[in-house]
Amino acid sequence: MTTLTADPPDGPGATSTARGLFELVSSMRFAIALLTVICVASVIGTVLKQHEPLGNYINQFGPFWAALFMAIKLNAVYSAWWFLLILAFLVVSTSLCIARNTPKVIADLKAYKENIRENSLQAFHHRADGVLAGAPGEEARRMGQALVKNGWKVRLQQRGESWMVAAKAGGVNKMGYLAAHSAIVLVCIGGLLDGDLIVRAQMWFNGKQPYGGGGMISEVPAKHRLPSTNPTFRGNILVSEGTQSSTAILAQSDGILLQELPFAIELKKFIVEHYSTGMPKLFASDIVIHDRETGEKIPARVEVNHPVRHRGIEIYQSSFDDGGSSVTLKSVPLDGAGRSFEVQGTIGGSTELARGSGSDAQKLTLEYTGLRVMNVENLAGASESGADPRKVDLRASLESRLGAANKTVTKKALRNVGPSITYKLRDAAGQAREYHNYMLPVELGEGVPVFLLGMRDTPADSFRYLRLPADESGSLDGFLRLRAALGDAAMREAAVRNYARGATDPARPELAQQLSASSLRALALFAGAESAPGKAPGGLQAVSEFIDGNVPEAERPRAGEVLVRILNGALFELAQLSREKAGLQPLPRDERTQAFMTQAVLALSDAFNYPAPMAFELKDFKQVQASVFQVTRSPGRLIVYLGCALLILGVFAMLYVRERRLWIWLTPAGAGAQARMALSSNRKLLDVDREFRKLRDRLLGDKQ
Repeated sequence: MTTLTADPPDGPGATSTARGLFELVSSMRFAIALLTVICVASVIGTVLKQHEPLGNYINQFGPFWAALFMAIKLNAVYSAWWFLLILAFLVVSTSLCIARNTPKVIADLKAYKENIRENSLQAFHHRADGVLAGAPGEEARRMGQALVKNGWKVRLQQRGESWMVAAKAGGVNKMGYLAAHSAIVLVCIGGLLDGDLIVRAQMWFNGKQPYGGGGMISEVPAKHRLPSTNPTFRGNILVSEGTQSSTAILAQSDGILLQELPFAIELKKFIVEHYSTGMPKLFASDIVIHDRETGEKIPARVEVNHPVRHRGIEIYQSSFDDGGSSVTLKSVPLDGAGRSFEVQGTIGGSTELARGSGSDAQKLTLEYTGLRVMNVENLAGASESGADPRKVDLRASLESRLGAANKTVTKKALRNVGPSITYKLRDAAGQAREYHNYMLPVELGEGVPVFLLGMRDTPADSFRYLRLPADESGSLDGFLRLRAALGDAAMREAAVRNYARGATDPARPELAQQLSASSLRALALFAGAESAPGKAPGGLQAVSEFIDGNVPEAERPRAGEVLVRILNGALFELAQLSREKAGLQPLPRDERTQAFMTQAVLALSDAFNYPAPMAFELKDFKQVQASVFQVTRSPGRLIVYLGCALLILGVFAMLYVRERRLWIWLTPAGAGAQARMALSSNRKLLDVDREFRKLRDRLLGDKQ
């Protein structure tokens, strides 16, 4: 009787399971599956911006998806534990696959398969028979020599009176298989060495932690710093002109790590050159490398795509930034109530401001965020609308869509409009808006140059610009005088009297009185003196709301036209009074004055919607440039290069080199020999057919 029992854990069943697991891990389908997952993850890492703050993901995708991205590390794909684990499994799987198949490939390369039977040659697609004049041995040696001359490797075998000629060519095809798979291993190993694996290992085993606070770099504790002997890293370092730094910043998903360098980088001068269009054509930094070990000072120039290498570390020109430029700003009181003042600061710094006094004081923080010395804008006028069917220029139509990007039929008027300042105003609650103001007035084709004051609520929004007209001296003084006069009730009344006196017949005082009342009401509405909760604070919107609420609908267009004409006349007189008060000559009644007043009316109306009581105009600055360098130590780079070279050679060998094997069996036939030839190839191509015919004609002659 036979008794059946279960295999113990370490018995044949366990051995079979382990063998099956080994077969799975070392199989090509498993490696391809891992490679597919890595490709998908790489696409995600390319499309989704990496190492962004959590708030950016929430704004773009919402809180649910942002939390999911952070949980599975999609915000840092290439340093995620699962990505590194898959990469490591791919290395192991491909290595095992190579280890399994290399002995077979080598054995196959060494084998000539000369022991093949004669009957087996009849099964080949490419086969031929022939009768030769010489003896089998003599013909075998002749054929062998001919094949060797044509690059074949030949082995002759004698079987009694018969001979077998076995030849092979194209064995590099199988070596291409090994080279291509070895390339995958090398590229993955190089990627692991140059990735975050080493940095992560130091965080896991050496107690290093990302730093999420602020302050001076010199005050950051040692647990957040990596030593200068770190074998691999990739970080950024910002150096201002005239200063030096030896600590790079490595961005992590939950903070930063500081990387100490074996040298310090001193920036002597940052250089930027521009094309005629205003686009930059050269970024370069003249630096001095201060070696810590030898004390040597090495001057060098770093340009884009031309890094400098020192002690195994490459220094790349990554970008540039402000290095702490000093600026002088002048306040522009847009509400007409405050006084103008100047404030000085440094880009990256801030200044505390207070508006009012006592418990009603409004506290603001002015943060200087950016200075741009050059702003190249396209100031071309609007193109004509419509199309003329009588003028169809096919060549112009094609050239507008084809050819180089810089050759277009669209006319551009690129011009440097001068420096600009970017700042934030933060209230006591911590809420901030960003502002972008140009230093010089810009000619936009409106008849008078305008100062552009930009504002946006969030970094994701575009700037919206308030246009303030420049006076005859190219400053904002004329507009600010008019804004202050608009807020003065006494000056409004005086302006209305002057307007009514000049617009009516002195013989009819009742008309002057009626016009004065209407003008004073319109001017008060425009100035916001009669604003109420829930209503427009002033400007043209307040006048429009008044018309909608007090004038029948049929009469509103006519009433609006009359009120606007009255308002323009009263504002012109108000501007004249403001100039008289400042001791200036009155404005002439010409086209420029008309353009100034038209833009001033629009600017006064829009100013009521400006979110701050004041704007800041850039008066003076002293620029200090800074370079952002990327410093890398990449020991895996050469490994990756070697892997790429092997991949190219391997793919070329597999695709363009054909493995062929040739057998010729020679048997005695009277005074000569009977020959039977067969050819095999790993690909069925027309080239194989042609090669076989040539071999048949050369070796067997014309006797078939």
